[in-house]
Amino acid sequence: MIKADRCSAVRFGPAVVVLAAVVTGIVACSSEEQSNAPSEPSPTRETAWVEIGEELFELELALDPRTRHRGLGGRRSISPTGGMLFVNEVAKPVGMVMRDCPIPIDVAFLDDDGRIVATHEMEPELPRSRSESARQYEARLPIYRSGGPARFSVETAGGRLAELGVGVGDLLVFDTRDVLERAGVVVSPEL
Repeated sequence: MIKADRCSAVRFGPAVVVLAAVVTGIVACSSEEQSNAPSEPSPTRETAWVEIGEELFELELALDPRTRHRGLGGRRSISPTGGMLFVNEVAKPVGMVMRDCPIPIDVAFLDDDGRIVATHEMEPELPRSRSESARQYEARLPIYRSGGPARFSVETAGGRLAELGVGVGDLLVFDTRDVLERAGVVVSPEL
């Protein structure tokens, strides 16, 4: 961010300071429109620790419909041990799309216990064009499906699941009960 203090105002003149302030405002608006979410978890976002393979990840929680819809859209980078954990109220077939995602993302769909039921390596799609309606844009995005009931979905930086050697049948270790409760899901005693 460009800061204009008294010295720079005198040195560069008032017109340059005003121009710098306008440019800074435009850049801030543009980056906010392109990315509604940070590349790293912020202290105000809820996170959960998840063991994937031999590594510990701090994943942002997607607990509500709005956050689940946005997902990691707009991110320009994802930490090697970051990403997002999506929570469904019930285990059900689900799908993910690469909406506004300029970087590759891996997704793993998990059952109630955290066991992987399906994985996909999702590649970036062309951004929505000016001549394309929101409906047309959504319709052309490939859907990456769970193939069966999934209670959770985990998104990481592209290529990470393969690097860690995890796939269908592997267990991702995290406190499923705690995550479900934080999502407001009524948890049965046997879970």
